[in-house]
Amino acid sequence: MSNDLEILKSRSLTTVLQHEIERLVLAGTFRGGQRLNEKALAERFNVSRGPVREACRALTKMGLLELVPNRGVLVRQVSRRQAEDLYDVRATLFGLAARLLAERMTPAQLAALDDMLDQMEAAAATRSLDSYYPLNLKFHQSILEFAGNQRLIDEYLGLIKELHLFRAQGLLQGGGLMVSNAEHRKIVDALRTRDPVAAFEAAFEHVQNGKSRMLAVPEAS
Repeated sequence: MSNDLEILKSRSLTTVLQHEIERLVLAGTFRGGQRLNEKALAERFNVSRGPVREACRALTKMGLLELVPNRGVLVRQVSRRQAEDLYDVRATLFGLAARLLAERMTPAQLAALDDMLDQMEAAAATRSLDSYYPLNLKFHQSILEFAGNQRLIDEYLGLIKELHLFRAQGLLQGGGLMVSNAEHRKIVDALRTRDPVAAFEAAFEHVQNGKSRMLAVPEAS
């Protein structure tokens, strides 16, 4: 019984560390290509190195970190070519979510999306990416959650984590936040009319336009 309890505690700690390291990576605290020092992380979180190592292994499987021989665990760098491929898959998944949702949209869900549109409009008017970006994430995730397909949600969120930095930069390109939110309104208008084909096309086109905005971001020298 005591051994089972120790295993449970270890797994719980590993999960907590995994989420915390993931948060730091997605927040940009650790740069792409940066080596993660297990000892430093263990000291930072006041834990032993074992759970840190397990958390890093889990994040490697998720695609956020990578194990490089003779170098250790690094924050994964996603190339522009890889990002293009990820965007194409994401466009199809997001389009499918919108199509599924169009057939089951409730008035409460529609009201929630309309409220997010208004909040993003206000953020876009001041060109505040810090205000707009979390709302943008919430809007996309809400459509996925409202569609009600858990496997679809899991696959989509995995792609989003890999595309995080590219997406944030791309939102300021190609007309900026106002254009992005106008595309959101087109998606919601299709959902409002319960047209699954139009909803798929609007959502698919929005992500493809996002890819174009991402590609407009100059590559770092």
